[in-house]
Amino acid sequence: MSKRVYVWEFPVRLTHWLNFLSIAALSITGFYIGAPFIHATKENQFIMAQMRFIHFVSAYVFTLGFLIRIYWWFVGNKYARLDQFVPVSGERWKNLVETALFYAFLRRDLPRSTGHTGLAGITYFIVFLIFIVSILTGFALYAESHVGGFWKLMGGWLFSIMSTGTVRLIHHITMWLLIPFVIVHVYISVHNNLIEKNGLVMSIFTGYKTTEE
Repeated sequence: MSKRVYVWEFPVRLTHWLNFLSIAALSITGFYIGAPFIHATKENQFIMAQMRFIHFVSAYVFTLGFLIRIYWWFVGNKYARLDQFVPVSGERWKNLVETALFYAFLRRDLPRSTGHTGLAGITYFIVFLIFIVSILTGFALYAESHVGGFWKLMGGWLFSIMSTGTVRLIHHITMWLLIPFVIVHVYISVHNNLIEKNGLVMSIFTGYKTTEE
């Protein structure tokens, strides 16, 4: 027997897609800002200004989505809580190890998890740390042209411990860390959906997964 379980609440699904869309926009515009690959052919074309505008708006959306998701660690259902990302129980550690063994081809069956597996949870936690680095370095670069205590708090203080070039390099590296993560994330989601037949892929749209009684 199987049943439908409401796993991903609306804020979780919303922030997932906000992150996806904003990361896509930030990556494309970030590439252009770093090395322009489209050149103006008329005097009234302001391609760099448009790219920077899209980049900045996407950065605000990305930061908002990140903050909402962090908040939901503490007020969401049991599948959204922080303890699903940082293993604090023996059961979560066991699931993490068994999932890692499965992906290393040392275990035949994928451990069942209604929410995130232990390995997925710790991986997403590391990704959230990368998000923090990306946001801080991004706002630090933004603070170069925006004076004020707020912008210094948001990331401008980084220039007191490292150069502009270093901040820019770190910001660029975070993008190269997120792009392969997205590719692997999509692959594993489809892979596990085919194995478990639990509606994993559609669950990020509907919130529901199918589990065995």
